[in-house]
Amino acid sequence: MTAPAAAVARVRWLAAPTGPEWLEQALAHPLDLLIDHAHCERKAAGAALQLMFRYPSDEALAAALSPLAREELEHFERVLALLGSRGQALRPLAAPPYGAALAKLVRRPEPERMLDSFLVAGLIEARSHERMALLAAHSPDPELRQLYGELLASEARHFGLYWVLCERRWPRSVVMERLEQLAAREAELLAQLHPQPRMHS
Repeated sequence: MTAPAAAVARVRWLAAPTGPEWLEQALAHPLDLLIDHAHCERKAAGAALQLMFRYPSDEALAAALSPLAREELEHFERVLALLGSRGQALRPLAAPPYGAALAKLVRRPEPERMLDSFLVAGLIEARSHERMALLAAHSPDPELRQLYGELLASEARHFGLYWVLCERRWPRSVVMERLEQLAAREAELLAQLHPQPRMHS
């Protein structure tokens, strides 16, 4: 049996660590999780591009997010190639309520909308980093351990980038207060395990 999920260091963005139930579910369904991972990488690239289109005059934002979007697509292509090498094609998967529920927490007036968008994107990246660390540590599949382990540094850079974008535009106290609110809700969304294996379930 694998070590407890808590054995992997906590990510400070997150209000609560992933429980052992998720890890057990993920390890029992590695291909389903890999397909979902591909979708997550594609969505992460789309989220970065969406922010660039929403704020087209913000050159600093575009300079930060354009490389991130490219890297997310490179990860998507890498996961897709691994699926292909195992005779698996990318297929649609029913999404858990996680992403849509977090999106609903984004306030609509500006500049709150920008702040919340950065923090939600950062929380998703932070949770991905935490869960990839668990998979890198506990997967019985050497190829998957290597994949998740090699993606960890990128995931850490990604949520770190969203933090930097926040700190350059708002006082730290404002960022921290809103992050704590959103992180608490993010943890609540994951408190009950989704019946199907997903990276964010």
